[in-house]
Amino acid sequence: MKLSVLLVFVPADSGVDGPSLLGETGRPGILGSLKDSLLKNVIKRAQFAIPPLSLMILSSIREEGVEQHICDLRFETLPLEREWDLIGISVQTGAVKPSFELAALLRRKGFRVVLGGPYVTIFSERCRAHGDTLVIGEADDVWREVLVDLKRGRLKPEYRASELPDLSVSRPVDKSALDPRNFFTTNVLQTTRGCPYSCDFCNVHVMNGHQLRHRSIPDVVAEVGRFLEKDRRIFFLLDDTVNADEEYAEKLFGELAPFGITWVGQATTKLGENRRLLDVFSASGCGALLVGIESLAEASNRAHGKFHNPARRQAENIRAIRSAGICVYGSFIYGLDEDTAEEAGAIEAFLDDTGIDVPGINLLRPIPGTGVFDRFADEGRLLHDRNDHDAFRFSWGQEMLYRPKRMPLDEFIPSYTALTRRVFSVRHALRRAAAAPTLKSAVLMFNLFYVHMYGLSRRDLARQMEELCETEGGRSR
Repeated sequence: MKLSVLLVFVPADSGVDGPSLLGETGRPGILGSLKDSLLKNVIKRAQFAIPPLSLMILSSIREEGVEQHICDLRFETLPLEREWDLIGISVQTGAVKPSFELAALLRRKGFRVVLGGPYVTIFSERCRAHGDTLVIGEADDVWREVLVDLKRGRLKPEYRASELPDLSVSRPVDKSALDPRNFFTTNVLQTTRGCPYSCDFCNVHVMNGHQLRHRSIPDVVAEVGRFLEKDRRIFFLLDDTVNADEEYAEKLFGELAPFGITWVGQATTKLGENRRLLDVFSASGCGALLVGIESLAEASNRAHGKFHNPARRQAENIRAIRSAGICVYGSFIYGLDEDTAEEAGAIEAFLDDTGIDVPGINLLRPIPGTGVFDRFADEGRLLHDRNDHDAFRFSWGQEMLYRPKRMPLDEFIPSYTALTRRVFSVRHALRRAAAAPTLKSAVLMFNLFYVHMYGLSRRDLARQMEELCETEGGRSR
């Protein structure tokens, strides 16, 4: 009889993986349940529900005598009616508390639990008490060792990747562990890993290193062909920057053009300066790119170690990308260290000037394990205890986690909520969809979804502002 391994994706409990208000308790009523069900379907259709690639990679590692399954708790209930020889939980930094709570429940029921993922890699000592086994680092090369030791009945308390995996080694990804009905698409892949940049609000370079590692182009091309046999929907490329190595990108996407796929990914706006690569992206089926604009104030970007994206070239580059028939999701971070109240008006003017198809205006989120988190903690600017990592969970711009440098909170929060109220409206959603160079229905759904989510954000921030005023008023009395 084969041993059974279950790999579990745990969603954040703060609204980002499903519609909810922070602080909601109890079971929703009938109308609330219907609303949640409808919005979860919107999330799926609005290109939010894609499978966890890390678990796809692990479940694709074949070891004789072991079968692996994936359970995505966004859409499935935990199948505890059957025996599992090992249950693995990928602990995301934004879902620490629910992950640990699940691990405790499973261990009480007698299951062996292995913990891995970004949080375990960065904060392994905090995780030891919560699992029987820890996997630290990128697990591509160590997961087979875990499965072999499971068969031998000799699981170790820790498995640690001694070096970053060589992505040029062929590791075919299989999708058989997924239920395709749960997802907007199952076509997710990664062609490179690592990031050459050092933005202090990001943990990618912390976990995956600064050196860009590449999969072989023949392996990626073969994977696209295999994936198309079972799912012809859109492809998501989960590279942090698909144009980081322009020579590699030009070769790869030139090879993908004959497949006739549509794909989306993340890039820097520098792409707009390379017309030849832009044409290759367009010919290969690129429908949309997320670009990290962050702040329109050069001093703000530099204050956080972002030097590769000069603000003065942003507008021209974005217009070039859109002129190539590619939609642009423009991601802003509101509240960087040199941002002032004038940033709100600059963002609105920039959106009008560039025609960005889907704007995302996020509050700066100091993530445990990043440079900005440690700096804010040392400066006394965090609003929560630096050791309470669950307080810094991922949320949809719904919580202030720190004190901005150039604006007091009672000025900053109204400035942000007024901005999102103006930017995210049904009128703007319809206008952006009509003007989108492609993927018009997806652009409409994204924008309408954001109308709802930023509405929740404003309600949460208003409540938090009241609580902060009461707390600080009490201290001053």
